[in-house]
Amino acid sequence: MAVLVTPAQRRAAATTAPRPRHRIEALDGLRLVAALMVVGYHFVAYDRGTEPPWGAAADRVFPWLYLPASYGWLGVQLFFVISGFVICLSAWDRTPGEFLRSRVVRLYPAYWVAALLTFAVLSLWPLVRAPVGAGDLLVNLTMLQEPLGVRSVDAVYWTLWVEARFYLLFALLVWRGLSVRTATLFGYGWLVAAALADQMEVRALNVLVMPEHAPYFVAGIALYLVHRCGGHAALWALAGAAFLLAQHQVAEQLRHVARDVLGRPLPVLPALAVVAAIFAVTALAATGRLSRLRGRWLTVAGALTYPLYLLHEYIGWTLIAALRPFLPRYATLAAVVALVTFAAWLLHRYAERPAARLLRRHLARPLPR
Repeated sequence: MAVLVTPAQRRAAATTAPRPRHRIEALDGLRLVAALMVVGYHFVAYDRGTEPPWGAAADRVFPWLYLPASYGWLGVQLFFVISGFVICLSAWDRTPGEFLRSRVVRLYPAYWVAALLTFAVLSLWPLVRAPVGAGDLLVNLTMLQEPLGVRSVDAVYWTLWVEARFYLLFALLVWRGLSVRTATLFGYGWLVAAALADQMEVRALNVLVMPEHAPYFVAGIALYLVHRCGGHAALWALAGAAFLLAQHQVAEQLRHVARDVLGRPLPVLPALAVVAAIFAVTALAATGRLSRLRGRWLTVAGALTYPLYLLHEYIGWTLIAALRPFLPRYATLAAVVALVTFAAWLLHRYAERPAARLLRRHLARPLPR
């Protein structure tokens, strides 16, 4: 006997397609690539600040590495694309409260330990940076130092405020009702708002919609929807529009990095190529083209990238300044990368995981009436 399916039922099925349950190991590998790009940028290309960690300009210390490493800051953009993908995946079928609790559990335990450890290292060995004051450290523990204008314990923490604003925006979508249709409309609406904010120059609107970062988060959302329910013209068009805006934004960001951060000219074409590669490889992962990339080591690598990101910059610079008088520069670089990676594993294994379990258990308790 034939079963009649109404148009409404077909539409409901299309917007509630079953979520893929398997872990995408390729994304863990991409997380590791993004983290190593940022580490390379800070250890090899960045030589400005209170005291250069290598004691000399980057192009003199690493004449062959400093130029490609100068584009390592684009690892942050890869992180944002992956974040859009993973947040959309993890938020499906969750309430706003469950979603926000999961973000708190994911972000804060490792961050608290990393901030305290970085503060302790800089207080004991202020070789390249002076520590923040005790009051600023306490503000940092809230992760709200950026909007309050307080100096971060480590400069890399600026991205956490960007991620936090994305989570708050996405929580509104979860509260409204997360589906393929609403997520797609959210992505298009965010890109339009980002384009308008870029032209209107209204500070509050810029803070909310983040025009320089929005294309990467939206691309991640669009590619997750492709992964979830298959390719559709509207989803690929959304990812394509995000790419077109991203290549415009990255040219502006490159000028800022070259002029104000590194203090040396950088050609724009390599940056555009890296952005294109970020979108292309994430699209390959979304469509299952990288499904052969599997292994326990990828899962472990994905788990270590957040602690590695939090720990590597100021602590790594301190280690470089301490070791470079005794070791050749490439041996120093390899040793410091190994040390901060091992420190990230220790943080994840013995601090982040136990603290996350404890925090998850307490946050799961309902508020008293």
